[in-house]
Parts: sequence; C-alpha cells; structure tokens
Amino acid sequence: MKNQICSLPLSVPTVLALAALCVGASVQPSQAQNGVARVPGGAMAQLKIEALPRGVTRAQLEAHEVVPANIRGVESFRFDGPRTLKLVPQIDTGPQPKININTFGAAIHNTLKDQVNGYTLRVRKGNQVTYNLIWNWAKRPGDGSQGWTGDTRMHIASVSKLMTAMGVAKALDMKGLSYDTKIINYLPSHWSKGPKINQITFRHLLNQTSGFDTGDSSTDYETMKKMVAKGVPKVGDYAYANMNCGLCRILIPILMGTVKKDAQFFPFGSLNDKLWDAITVSYYREFMQDRVFEPSGVNNADFKHVAGVKSAMAYKFPAGDGWDSGNLSSVAGGAGWRLSIDEVLKVMATFRGTSKILSPAKAQYCLDNYFGLDQIIDSPAGKIYNKNGLWRSNGRTEQCVAYFLPDNTQVAVFVNSPVGADSKFLRSLINTALTGAIK
Repeated sequence: MKNQICSLPLSVPTVLALAALCVGASVQPSQAQNGVARVPGGAMAQLKIEALPRGVTRAQLEAHEVVPANIRGVESFRFDGPRTLKLVPQIDTGPQPKININTFGAAIHNTLKDQVNGYTLRVRKGNQVTYNLIWNWAKRPGDGSQGWTGDTRMHIASVSKLMTAMGVAKALDMKGLSYDTKIINYLPSHWSKGPKINQITFRHLLNQTSGFDTGDSSTDYETMKKMVAKGVPKVGDYAYANMNCGLCRILIPILMGTVKKDAQFFPFGSLNDKLWDAITVSYYREFMQDRVFEPSGVNNADFKHVAGVKSAMAYKFPAGDGWDSGNLSSVAGGAGWRLSIDEVLKVMATFRGTSKILSPAKAQYCLDNYFGLDQIIDSPAGKIYNKNGLWRSNGRTEQCVAYFLPDNTQVAVFVNSPVGADSKFLRSLINTALTGAIK
C-alpha cells in the first residue's frame, strides 16, 4: 500500500498512527485533514488491521502504557559480580569428577523446605527431565490452593535476558551480521544519541559492557530513550543494567526490517513514543515466539497471564497476601517473560543441544562470552554457566535461576518468595549445593 490515502472513520491520532504503520511512511501534522491521514499521491483505500503485529489490535495499542503502575517501585536483581568463580570441592583424585544430581537435589531441598512459600526444581538432560522436586504452594489456599507443577508459569525476571540474548543471536545470524555490529544504525531515528553511543555494539549489550547505568531496575521506553540521549562515559567496562537487553526489544524489529527506524507513528513525541513502544514490543514477542520459543516446543509465550495456563503468585515469607506482578510488556527484554520451569529448560536444551535456534558451536560461543548470563563457574566437573532473576515489591518475591551444567544438562529452580526471613541469595545456595555434589 504505497502512495495511497488511508481513510477510516477514526480519530486523527489513531489514523495517523495506523496509517504510518500501514504504509511505512512518515506522516506530518499538515498531512492530517478532517480526520484523514494523507500520504502523497494515490487513491482511497481501507486501512487493514492485518498490517499490525500478529495478534495486536487497535484497542490494545490505544490502551498501552509506557510506564504502568505495576512496574513502579519494583526491585529487580542487579549483579555486580564476580563474573567468574572457581568451585573447589573436597574430592578424591581419580577419574573426571561429575555432579551427583541426587546429592545436589537433596541439599537444595534441605535448604529450601520450610524456608520458602514454595519451589520447584527440575533437571533436564537433552530432551528428558531426569530429576524433579516440588515443595508447597504456587498459590496459597487463600489465593486458589494451587501446588507447583512443571507447567506452572511465573515471571522469570532477569532470566528473560538469557532468552533475549538467544533472540538477538538468532537475528544477527539470520542477517549475517557480527556481534560487533554497532547498534546506532538500528536505533529509532528520532532518538537523540549522546556521547559514545556510536561505539556500542550488540556484544556490549549482551555482555553488559555498554556503559549504560540507570542506577535502578528501569527498562521502560522513556528511560531507555533518555539514557541513549545522555550517552555513556565509557564503553567496555562491566555494569549491569536491565536496559541493555531492554533495548534489544527495539533493536530486533528494526534489525529484521519489521519496523523502519525512521517510522513516525504520530507527529507528537509522547504519542509517537507510546506507539513505538507498543509496536516494537509486539514485534519482539512475535520474533521470539517464531525463532526461539516455537522451535523449542514452547507455545504462546507472553509477558502477561494466558487464559487457561496455570501461574504462580509472589509472596513474602513466612506469611502475607499473594502478589500478581501483572502485564510486564513495558519491561520486556531485560525482564518480562512468563514461562514455566519446563519451558525454560526446553529453550535452554534446544539452544545448546540442537541446531533449531543456532548451531551448537554458535550457541557455545554465546555461553562462553556471557551473552545473557551472569557467571561462568570453573569446576572440576567442567564449566557451569548461570543466570539469576528476581522481581520484588514490598517483600513479595518471585525469583529463579537457570544453569547450564556439563554433559548437556540444564537445571532451573523457581521460588515464589524470599528464602527465609533474611532473604538468602538463591544462587549462592545453588552454588554451595553444586560444590558439595561434585564427586
């Protein structure tokens, strides 16, 4: 639909937004007359909703909030190191040590039981679940009496960064581009770019060395736009920020050509930004579903609750009402995905052990370069890679960890409360249990 006039009985803002999306054109205020968005030349044509991202309606775009109430004041995980760790278990000399999963599981259960609202731990080797532990409630009796299961979804918080890193790696691979490609060519044209933004690459985003430092958990569109305009003092040093992967939800659609970087969905800043946010989030979700989740056997991954799919609530410990963290599309990329423990493990196993997302060699390169990861552990049993996630409001906590172990084995643990009244750090507990399980 090029060189046409798009006409519908809608308000000027809606027509301008959808018309620009429909034709890929920039619509100026002077081109809007009597509620009709005019694009140079052509004839009248009905604007088709099919031009929107898959599953997205005009009503959803109009209702979208860039900074909704449910993300304000939320605390998320921030990892300041160490990025490398060496486990030194007490072992006898002899054959190559291995991780005894039964010993590991027993240690975790003894540590977590009676100290959390509920948890689930699963181990997957290749395409088989080889170990499973479940304790207590995903939803307490007052909230529905739902126990933990392998298909119960929870907000995976910063483990979303691991998923996003897989998506970025896939997108760059599809386009034949290096991780050292500069991101400036894939940022919205209407964003101001501050000092040293032209030095930042996709690699810097994926391994948290871009120089961005928001000082908190913010990864909404407004914050990211301001930070890019501000620039960074230096590129290359490690500094954990949710927006590194948050930016990727905007970069992927531009990189893949589903959104033009010079698109103007509305001629005034705040409404244009609102639509940019809603549309790029939707295209990011679509790409991730098609290229990461579906190849892994995961259907209908989302940032919000899906009807008919079990979900956990977050709690304080030892008591308190449950919390539903809500629709988290506004923080997508650095956080936001709602997945079950089985779904997380399926994606991890597919990424590392098959060629459905990347070749195993390319996937291993991502792991070895900290893409979407926090820590690489050097152990006598082999290298261990992990990612931690935590999302908390007024003490009500949802947290999880994801581990790539040697021998094509993946482990995940979901907990929907703090660990104990003193909020012990989940990953430290996992690392201690792993140390004791290396035999």
